[in-house]
Amino acid sequence: MHQPEIAIIEPNTLTALGLRTILEELIPEAVIRTFSSFEQLIDDTPDMYAHYFVSAHVYFEHTSFFLERKPKCIVLSAGEPPLLTGIPSLNILLPQEQLVKTIMQTRKRGHELTHHPVPTAPADTEHELTAREIEVLRLVTKGLINKEIAEKLHISLTTVISHRKNITEKLGIKSVSGLAIYAVMHGYVEADRV
Repeated sequence: MHQPEIAIIEPNTLTALGLRTILEELIPEAVIRTFSSFEQLIDDTPDMYAHYFVSAHVYFEHTSFFLERKPKCIVLSAGEPPLLTGIPSLNILLPQEQLVKTIMQTRKRGHELTHHPVPTAPADTEHELTAREIEVLRLVTKGLINKEIAEKLHISLTTVISHRKNITEKLGIKSVSGLAIYAVMHGYVEADRV
């Protein structure tokens, strides 16, 4: 399977690493590279990337390069989005949950984060979830704790814990935010319900 490559061009190391962590959970099959400057990107192979997350400062300094790659760009802003026509922006000051929602909504509007659509069920057979595990996953993404899930599904607390353990093992995702991303990407929940 082709591994899409994503470039993050952001001088702020913490911002770049935080976004990289979120994207690695969101698109586990992608290879994500971070660059602290435009020059570092150019020294690499700049045209090999399926997508560019680029700081507004770098974007405006090198507009001609990024305009040629407009469908592949998301501009990172700190606060108010820059006035750009047809180029999505991402406010890096948002909390993680809101960042994830924004990325998912951008994706939902047709701005794909990779060259390829999200794999469909046949590609997911290696970690196919049972119907009950999907129910538990949906409730986890809504913020319910194990006891609440047990009450809602009329099952024991031990069974809920067992289902959560199975979900984590099958998907290789441990964090609730990572599970929420997976659930949205695979159509188990809507992005605005997370």
